[in-house]
Order: sequence, then structure tokens, then C-alpha cells
Amino acid sequence: MAEESLGYEEARDELIEVVRALEQGGITLEESLALWERGERLAQICQDWLDGARKRLDAVLAERDDS
Repeated sequence: MAEESLGYEEARDELIEVVRALEQGGITLEESLALWERGERLAQICQDWLDGARKRLDAVLAERDDS
């Protein structure tokens, strides 16, 4: 699945799995680095979703206050 099409919950769930894999250990340094990089991308996707949700909420609240 393309990163751009990941929903918040999908990105969050995959991020949880990445963290679990890193915490369990038993993988090579190269695999650890690849997982860490994937986790960073997933965390950014989650943050982007949360930022977008906050902007939408702020817009609705501002519109309501203007009424």
C-alpha cells in the first residue's frame, strides 16, 4: 500500500508492529535501521493526520463562534 493512502489507524497499527519488532531484537543492524526508518515515516504520517484533524476541528469551532 502506498504511504500516501495509509489511513491514520493503518499507519498507527503498522508503527506499533515496527516498535514491537525493534523491541524484541534478534535482527541485524541493517534490518533494525530499515525498521527505524519505516517507523519514522509512519510516525510522520500519523502526525500529518493528527495535524489535519486539528485544523479541521479548529475551522469548525471558529465557524461556530462566528455564527
